[in-house]
Amino acid sequence: MPPAIMAEGLVKKYGDVIALDGMNLSVPEGTVFGLLGPNGAGKTTTVRILTTLLKPDAGHATVAGFDVVADAHRLRSHIGASGQYAAVDDHLTGAENLEMVGRLYHLGTKPSKQRARELLERFDLTEAADRPVQGYSGGMRRRLDLAAALVANPPVLFLDEPTTGLDPRARAGLWDTISELVATGTTVLLTTQYMEEADRLADRIAVVDHGHVIALGTADELKDQIGGDRIELTVTNPADLETVRRTLAPLAVGDMRTDALHVTIPVTSGAASLTSALGTLAAERVTVRDASLRRPTLDEVFLTLTGHQTTDSPKEHDR
Repeated sequence: MPPAIMAEGLVKKYGDVIALDGMNLSVPEGTVFGLLGPNGAGKTTTVRILTTLLKPDAGHATVAGFDVVADAHRLRSHIGASGQYAAVDDHLTGAENLEMVGRLYHLGTKPSKQRARELLERFDLTEAADRPVQGYSGGMRRRLDLAAALVANPPVLFLDEPTTGLDPRARAGLWDTISELVATGTTVLLTTQYMEEADRLADRIAVVDHGHVIALGTADELKDQIGGDRIELTVTNPADLETVRRTLAPLAVGDMRTDALHVTIPVTSGAASLTSALGTLAAERVTVRDASLRRPTLDEVFLTLTGHQTTDSPKEHDR
């Protein structure tokens, strides 16, 4: 099957600022593809080009089989999009918002009303359907915005940081909704700065920086790129830290990190390395208060690959 989304060599400049510098993407049908990157990395510019809101300065892209420039008009009826902020009319009710979108898609009055009611039920908004949106909570507005993106039942959905500003419960609920959509065959391109979100939802992830992809793979493949497993140890005596560093250095496959009484050691052989480490420290009479083996997080992948810290509450607009 051809990819649902394909981009080759996309370039976009704003004066002297290069927002995209040869962006390449390929997204299979019926999958979630995550774009990770710091603010200004080019994520939103990529989405705007793929949704026909911007024209690239160079390169080309197709979505659902349509060229995003030459076939822009036909493509728009095959995609849905939800941006960083809910694009709903506060003065209309939830039902009226969705019915208006249906009419914009030329579905007709009766089909628009029927589709609106279906989506309000699907997103647990039936009780609020006839209330003005200005009284909706942030989570309700987000669900309504996503429902609006689905009015035309598009095969491809673009979600640009869809859970920004949501509390953990509302975020988890939206994750479940996205998973249900993909289970029915929808293709989703998701931009996010929340590492947990990408780990939970994305089948494949592209790490983007300075306008191009710097790493690509599944979450596990990206984690493997920075060294596999981590042994984490907590000792009871600060004087033992030097012994830990000296005796466990042969096990480490990267930089050993120390924070107060806590030591992190990148290793390759997982459980065997942990067993060896504990045996070595016992022989050296080092008292270990706590020990564990874990995989690296996507936060660590992100920091290693981009040199940037992730933000807990992303608010700035991406380029």
